[in-house]
Amino acid sequence: MALVTGASSGIGEATARALAAEGAAVALVARRRDRLEQAAESIRSAGGTALAVEADITDAASAQAAVAGTVNALGGLDTLVNNAGLMLLGPFGEAPPEEWDRMLAVNVQGLLYVTQAAQPHLVSAAENGSRRVADIVNISSTAGRVAGIGNAVYSATKFGVVALTEALRKELLPQRVRVGVVEPGTVDTELTTHVRAEIQQAVARQIEGMEKLLPEDIAEAVAYIVTRDRRVAVNEMLVRAGAQTW
Repeated sequence: MALVTGASSGIGEATARALAAEGAAVALVARRRDRLEQAAESIRSAGGTALAVEADITDAASAQAAVAGTVNALGGLDTLVNNAGLMLLGPFGEAPPEEWDRMLAVNVQGLLYVTQAAQPHLVSAAENGSRRVADIVNISSTAGRVAGIGNAVYSATKFGVVALTEALRKELLPQRVRVGVVEPGTVDTELTTHVRAEIQQAVARQIEGMEKLLPEDIAEAVAYIVTRDRRVAVNEMLVRAGAQTW
């Protein structure tokens, strides 16, 4: 029984599909109801179990309600994938502070709200469920390992995700809740469409000619982590595009 945030497109949607293909009942959580319903129906049409949950995880009450609704509908929760994220790039000195606020709200606060709400259910699943283990997988970025020009605040949020992952790994280890992080490189998603037009042009020049990763490549990494035997904990996976140098 899995909950995936940011599941209306890209890595989140691909991850929900991958987990459903492994036999998980999946709750797809995001703000775009129409896209969620389409993805969930597609999973159900393929024989899987999927639930569309409209929620704004930057609001604590909405995040908590999404987790509670998932548990009520699916009967529990043993896998959480914190994928929802926002990448707004550009020189630090020229960046509108509201962009920082939006990234912090989605990339950090939203992750915290969902994870805290899910934690007791994950602990219970690890203790009482058939798998005898539960999983949290946080989606960070190569920017959570190497900070660069134009991504100062985005990197700050993603370095924070990596630090949180390691702290939670140690904290939840006695309860057999595995905590891992996946750090994708350049992936063909909607992520870069949120940046300002002039920044989009700079990003396009940087990755021109590169064969980007597909969302399914990252989904496979997540599925690998959560399907290991309980004796195995894969705590970190770095997945770059083959031609990526940063």
